[in-house]
Amino acid sequence: MANVASPLQYGDPPRLGRYVVQARLHQAPAGFVYLGQGPDGRAVSLAVLTRGAAFDAAARERFVTAIREASGGRSGVRGWLGRGPRQRGAVLDGMPVVLDSDLGHAPWVAVPYTPGQQGAERFLEPVMVGGTLIGQAHGPDFVPYWLTDRAPALPGPTRQRRPLTETRRRVLMAALALALLLLLVTAIVLLLLFGRQDSEPQPRQLPPTVFVPTPPPTPETPEPRPSPSPSPSATESGQVTPGRTPGDDPGEESPL
Repeated sequence: MANVASPLQYGDPPRLGRYVVQARLHQAPAGFVYLGQGPDGRAVSLAVLTRGAAFDAAARERFVTAIREASGGRSGVRGWLGRGPRQRGAVLDGMPVVLDSDLGHAPWVAVPYTPGQQGAERFLEPVMVGGTLIGQAHGPDFVPYWLTDRAPALPGPTRQRRPLTETRRRVLMAALALALLLLLVTAIVLLLLFGRQDSEPQPRQLPPTVFVPTPPPTPETPEPRPSPSPSPSATESGQVTPGRTPGDDPGEESPL
């Protein structure tokens, strides 16, 4: 069946692993088929489950089992227990070569792309079952409950650690040096505060004093004072001649 490429739509993955998604090739009820390009320039066909089919454990297991058996794996036999060797070989007949795959919660498979031939959409066929037995066209068909969720199942974004640029490295080193400097200054201040309190005793507070004035000292010997001289009476000294003073010389008499 020839697949006609159509442009990508909103919600389609830009990359699947190492492959760049370029266009849509096929849309099925169980998933999507994209045209991709590998790192070596090789064109590949990529099959991705819908989000509803990826959330269904049984549907996802059928898709993963088909990929493992096409790539030569021996695991994933739980989805094929009800089938014999002939029926299992009939499903695997004509399967393309698996180049790469992811078998996680959002599985996908990459096979070589050949224009005009079926590619990765072959792995979407075992996902849809009809009738009461897996892969058997017996009984009435049923519609899976997840058929309405038609968005492609995409793996979660992988967070990779970005390498440090020269500017970010310098900023980080400057911040580290500043933190160490602040830590050193804090340690020195704490050492000065607590070290002085521990080494130097604080002065004890003196009790309040009550000042009582004392009297001046009394001298042991009394201070010498001049004794009063007795004045001569009139009877002892006689009559004083007027005009003469007691200090005048008596030998000289004034003439009459």
